[in-house]
Amino acid sequence: MEYFLNSEGSVVVRDIINEIRSNRDYLGEIDGAIGDGDHGINMNKGFSMAGERINQSHSFSEAAKTLGNVLMMEIGGSMGPLYGTLFKRFFRETKDHDRITAEIVLKMLESALDGVKEIGGADVGDKTMIDTLAPAVSAMRAATISHCSFRDALMKSLEAGREGRDSTKDMVARIGRSARLGERSRGVLDAGAVSCCIIMESMTESIPAILRND
Repeated sequence: MEYFLNSEGSVVVRDIINEIRSNRDYLGEIDGAIGDGDHGINMNKGFSMAGERINQSHSFSEAAKTLGNVLMMEIGGSMGPLYGTLFKRFFRETKDHDRITAEIVLKMLESALDGVKEIGGADVGDKTMIDTLAPAVSAMRAATISHCSFRDALMKSLEAGREGRDSTKDMVARIGRSARLGERSRGVLDAGAVSCCIIMESMTESIPAILRND
């Protein structure tokens, strides 16, 4: 069975942090089209702060908890609680496991989806990060049930997440500040859906690099 060691997994979180930081301007540009333009700034601030507190000695769970706590408690706006919840759910579902399998990643993503829905009140079609996360979770579930390899399950999940992200371009925002624009919010990707997809892309690249198979 394929797995990665929790004790070696902080690199997954550190890679996510680096990818978010690298895309700060891009996220700000997207958000500026229909929002207040601060998504990239806030994401960069929160992820950078957490990055200063995470090192190679941390486990995946410890790194996810640190990132989640920083986002939840030290960053304002809607982004902090939503992504804080996501990473704290990552911690909750992995903290008792030395080996993290595809099945555990599925539980981690399912729990994160439930938590983000509870916090934000959004669902598929509302033009939010849920439009990336929900199809990614569904695809991961289907791939896991079909006994796909860990790598293939991650890739199928990412492909579905990308399709979900792209679908937000033709949606009218129903949640958040951009909802006040009505039809004028159509024609632009949702910044949260994009940042969520960046996280999925990073995981899909970094997890296979540390996989083991006993």
